[in-house]
Amino acid sequence: MIAYRAMLDVSRELAQYLSRLLRAERRRRGTRKNSRVLTCFRQAVLGLRWFRQDADVTALARDHGVSRATGYRYLDEVIAVLADQAPDLHDALERAKADGLAYVILDGKIFSADRCSEKTMSAKGKQIDLWYSGKAHEHGGNVQALTGPDGFPPWVADVEPGSVHDLTVAREHVLGALYWAASHLALPALADGGYAGAGIGVHTPIKQPAGDQVLDVDNRTHNALLRGLRCLGERGFAILTGRWRTLQHITTSPSRIGNIVKAALVLTHFEHSRLN
Repeated sequence: MIAYRAMLDVSRELAQYLSRLLRAERRRRGTRKNSRVLTCFRQAVLGLRWFRQDADVTALARDHGVSRATGYRYLDEVIAVLADQAPDLHDALERAKADGLAYVILDGKIFSADRCSEKTMSAKGKQIDLWYSGKAHEHGGNVQALTGPDGFPPWVADVEPGSVHDLTVAREHVLGALYWAASHLALPALADGGYAGAGIGVHTPIKQPAGDQVLDVDNRTHNALLRGLRCLGERGFAILTGRWRTLQHITTSPSRIGNIVKAALVLTHFEHSRLN
């Protein structure tokens, strides 16, 4: 065994913020003082190492002097307390309007995960893997998000299986609120062609006509402007996955992807001073 020192490239302020959340959770549970192996701060460091480095939980537990089972339990607590701080959808839309945003961008991403053998029936009556995405050609969970014009994500949704289409997931988690934002806040949403037919307030590209017909110049201009404004929506997910490496391939149960992404969003909001 070779021992070595390492630096974790997150701020002490972020670890202290997470430590306060964990301390509040311990008080809520009635945990007795000094009954845990790790202090709240050390537990926060364990969780941040997992998010930032995608470190193996068994190795994390060994480094912190706890058992593998305790390491997983501590990590579950970190994810839970962070996910509880994730912004509410309506609050995020109201803040976007208060911040003077002219629109928000709706997009979805398949977060890669280990294979899950759960089966379901497709629309064509065939048995398929519930968590396999034909679009991404891999197993994972579908998470919808809103992004501002600057590419920063203010909100992410709960996860749905990778086999579910973006529009179906959006109808379940976000479209109702977007209709409200369009009518009450005058805050429209921009989306790609996969959301065609989403409804009022959600602007999507105009489809190319069938046959030899071509789009009118006004419609082509509309599509070009929409693409130019919407392209930064891809940056929102890149901010999350680039900073928190554990999001690049999630090895826990796919059903937990939503909470993990929400937790990463809260960490990102803290680092960018976006927490309410």
